[in-house]
Amino acid sequence: MSDVKSPPEPRVVLPVDPTRRTEIDKQRVPMSARPYRLLALVKQDAVVRVQKEPDDTVMTWPHLLAIEFLAAAVMSIFLLILGVIVNAPLEQLANGNVTPAVAKAPWYFLGLQELLAYFHPTVGGVLVPTFVLVGLGFIPYVDRGNLQATRPSERKTAVVLFSLFCITGLVVTFIGVFFRGPGYTFQAPFVTPFAFHFSL
Repeated sequence: MSDVKSPPEPRVVLPVDPTRRTEIDKQRVPMSARPYRLLALVKQDAVVRVQKEPDDTVMTWPHLLAIEFLAAAVMSIFLLILGVIVNAPLEQLANGNVTPAVAKAPWYFLGLQELLAYFHPTVGGVLVPTFVLVGLGFIPYVDRGNLQATRPSERKTAVVLFSLFCITGLVVTFIGVFFRGPGYTFQAPFVTPFAFHFSL
């Protein structure tokens, strides 16, 4: 055996295949052209690459605003035509010497007026509306089962409570509109036209 060591084989660096070049390979420049020193090597896997997601948005103008303007114009024309064709339910001129037989509130207040017919004004005019408003505000805090739910079927408690509040309000309003006649007494609907009269 000989103690003479064979010379090391020269290291051959193969050029990078152009079809496999990465962004880092494209940015490589000769060492003589670099005004800085290489402090560390970063693996290619460690480089965070942000891929742009497909853009599925549209501009507010003209895509959205043009549709909204068209819808507003169509609705305005419809209301104008409806106002010309259908007469408003106006009565004769007011006479201060004659008291009307019944004074109904506008339809959106008839539910409250119906409650005042059953309860004391403090209860029907203050306590019940306050309970309804506070109850509607507390519904999201009552149903805490699944906070990440996005379907009504997954928030049954909240849906049932909200539906009860809405149904109750619609029932008392419906009674006030169709089942109240002269003197705010009960009257079957479709008996006299007066049963349908209410202020707008």
